[in-house]
Amino acid sequence: MCQVENKKPQERLQERFAYVASLLERLYQLDEEHGTRRDEASEQARLLSGLQQWLAELHSADIAHILEGLPLEERLTLWQLVQSESDGDILLEVSDAVRETLLADMDQHEILAAAKELDADELAELASELPQDMVLELVESLDALQRERVRSALSYAEHQVGAVMDFEMVTVREDVALEVVLRYLRRLKELPGQMDKLFVIDHAGYLKGVLPIKRLLVNDPEKKVAEVMATDPVSFHPEEEGIDAAEAFERYDLVSAPVVDHDGKLIGRLTIDEMVDLIREEFEDEALSRAGLREEEDIFSSVWKSINNRWSWLAINLVTAFVASRVIGVFEGSIEKLVALAALMPIVAGIGGNTGNQTITMIVRAMALQQVSTGNTTRLLKKELTVALLNGLIWGGVIGVVAWQLYDYLALGLVMIAAMTLNLLLAALMGVLIPMTMVRLGRDPALGSSVLITAMTDSGGFFIFLGLATVFLL
Repeated sequence: MCQVENKKPQERLQERFAYVASLLERLYQLDEEHGTRRDEASEQARLLSGLQQWLAELHSADIAHILEGLPLEERLTLWQLVQSESDGDILLEVSDAVRETLLADMDQHEILAAAKELDADELAELASELPQDMVLELVESLDALQRERVRSALSYAEHQVGAVMDFEMVTVREDVALEVVLRYLRRLKELPGQMDKLFVIDHAGYLKGVLPIKRLLVNDPEKKVAEVMATDPVSFHPEEEGIDAAEAFERYDLVSAPVVDHDGKLIGRLTIDEMVDLIREEFEDEALSRAGLREEEDIFSSVWKSINNRWSWLAINLVTAFVASRVIGVFEGSIEKLVALAALMPIVAGIGGNTGNQTITMIVRAMALQQVSTGNTTRLLKKELTVALLNGLIWGGVIGVVAWQLYDYLALGLVMIAAMTLNLLLAALMGVLIPMTMVRLGRDPALGSSVLITAMTDSGGFFIFLGLATVFLL
């Protein structure tokens, strides 16, 4: 009796990656040996054939994951072994940075062949990575319906609903019986993916409601669609932001939803798989922005490309670090007189930076969920300042006692408490103001937030601690 392999998907994926890496390593070993013997040539051919057959059995998402984890040379070797029928799906699955390297390795004929296998919304996503003349040639090669759909999708901004909506859907009329609908579905060769409901329209194509599949299956076949359909479904307009739609999918547990124009005419649908992709991309963009990275980066990209992606915020960080060093320089005399200050001041700055990052993370998240408005900003600021005050007194008290015991200097412990509390208050204030200021300037609130908050708490923490020490201890 055969046993089902009881492994987590991630474990299986890692095993597949390790298997591919080992085969590619063996292939490169044979190349480096410059083997011309028949047995070595035979082994190379066997490895290539086996790897190609094995790739043909993998899901496109798994192949994409493996490609993303390989250095450029090995990635392109593996890419050449992938069946051409899967090229389009894999190009959609890989990250933007990796997709760029794969497209650069393909000629125009290969790209056009891969793109023709995709749906209209998928073509629109891929088109942003292609030269304009190639996009025009691709669009002209499609049939009239596909051409119209692609042009419609391309008319919207990248992250608008219209750019990610699916055009494949099943529609029915409200005046037909459920039995007729069931017979109609049986005649279709294939149903669209993520289809949990049918869209009910009138003769002019205007949305009247939705017919969930579960209602279709459990109700009397003699009933009319109008009797069992939902008449007030969650719907979207193509100009809406995709991330807002994704949040609605999460809020209402949607699998699919109709997209209508401003007159209420059905023009497409959104599906959960696209919404999950949008949420993941939003999370990745936010993480990159907080670290000061300008765009997604292929981990195996060239050194110069990585430098170009990172230099701007590193330059800003260098300036802020220099400012912090000059703050310390102002108090050189104080540090010379009381060396303990040099040992304790990183604690004040470090705790302040941690508090600021916690606050800024909460505020950016609340903004993303649209929980922050002009009506609750003052209350939010008071709450964060109160939390910072209490944390400052508690943890400042702890480190103050430690400083007192270490240096047998009660006044130094009291200065630590005051400095810690004031720096945490500064961190909380900046943690609220920085993202709000970014929004008012029309920028991403997460953009470089970690760099900015650290700069403020470092310089502020050093100034507060050394300033208090100079006034009260020296």
